Amino acid sequence: MNSIASFVRRLLLMLVSSGLPCAMAGEIYVIANADAKLTANTIRDIYIGEKQFSGSIRIIPLDNATAQTAFLGKVLKLEPSRYENLWVKKSFRDALNPPAVKSSDKEVIELVRKTSGAIGYITDSPPAGITVIQKF
Repeated sequence: MNSIASFVRRLLLMLVSSGLPCAMAGEIYVIANADAKLTANTIRDIYIGEKQFSGSIRIIPLDNATAQTAFLGKVLKLEPSRYENLWVKKSFRDALNPPAVKSSDKEVIELVRKTSGAIGYITDSPPAGITVIQKF
């Protein structure tokens, strides 16, 4: 039993030191620019390319590299490879671009705050003035 515990500790240490995102257990906040009137029911459609407008405002989805795996699992119920394949098909078939990938919560918050129609997701509690569509 001691060797199993040792193996698990080494594996966890390798994952943490590799810099890979490990946000699976945390909360995900889906946020949007205040001018985009979006609901929790539209999140999935936006991120799989089925909804591009909110009224006359073009929706600009943003992926967050540090939380993408957690978001895909918790919110969209998709494996990363399935999500990527979906967007490859959408790109060729419908001439749609996948969501831009940002490197951090901070970068997503900045772009959502200043970009009309922007929607993204973060793992930290959102600052004041940010519209939260739903918390997962």
